[in-house]
Amino acid sequence: MALAYQPQIDIPGDDVESLIGHTPLLSFRRITAHLPANVNIYAKAEWTNPGGSVKDRAAANIIRTAQQSGALRPGKVILDSTSGNTGIAYAMIGAAKGYRVKLFVPANASPERLAILRAYGAELALTDPLEGSDGALRAVRELAAAEPETYFYADQYNNPANWQAHYLATGVEIWEQTAGTVTHFVAGLGTSGTLMGTGRRLKDYNHDVQIVALQPDSPFHGLEGLKHMETAIKPGIYDEFFPDRQVGVSTEQTYALVRRLAREEGYLVGISAAAALVGSLMVAEDLAAAQQPGVIVTLFPDNAYKYLSDQAVWGG
Repeated sequence: MALAYQPQIDIPGDDVESLIGHTPLLSFRRITAHLPANVNIYAKAEWTNPGGSVKDRAAANIIRTAQQSGALRPGKVILDSTSGNTGIAYAMIGAAKGYRVKLFVPANASPERLAILRAYGAELALTDPLEGSDGALRAVRELAAAEPETYFYADQYNNPANWQAHYLATGVEIWEQTAGTVTHFVAGLGTSGTLMGTGRRLKDYNHDVQIVALQPDSPFHGLEGLKHMETAIKPGIYDEFFPDRQVGVSTEQTYALVRRLAREEGYLVGISAAAALVGSLMVAEDLAAAQQPGVIVTLFPDNAYKYLSDQAVWGG
């Protein structure tokens, strides 16, 4: 009688949190073809994080830090406001660690993001879409103040664990991936954690690295996830004097480039990713005009899978 083969498997398993970070660096062929050979643009593909965005980094560090300090104890509910990606990261990590998650989200968040949040089991409170992320922020602050024993208010806009996630990892990855040749770092402003943390780490490596902050060029824009800082509630973690340069990008430029990225480079990315490349091209073209070399690095915060229902971007 033949015995069934039972292999002895000893493979260490990874959890969701261990898969965050170490994202690849992308290059471009057509969209940057007009640039001289000594001016290069690269972008980190942050959608390869398990929750699909750069926000996995901040959410994981916020939760980890809160557990270590005792601010997040078993039985408490993780609470925050979000336009989508940070909420998805909270919901994913909360599910993995056994925490309930409640999120205040503008009601005009894409149907795809709302569906993902509900799939993870997050409780959603939808806020006035006309008030955007600031309306969700005001609403969550009220609940956090009223019930501090029920909730751990993650407070991504003011929590230093947000930018520290990028100081500890993202900036290190960029420095190593470019072998220390990076000259400019470009990042959009939402919570500002990516820019502040990555920028500080790169400045520690080389003070001459230029940090470029990118934001919409108007308070009325279609660049979801980005803040027009002059008219928005400023995050507590944001230092407006830290960036070496500020650039404003238009919704129209961004929508045109997000389609080009898909059709000319094969990168199906989100709106904030295209905005980051618009800003990076501005920096690159200024270097080219001045006949100066440069290695410009930006981040593509997520891909387009959560935005494909937006006909204003992709067409009907």
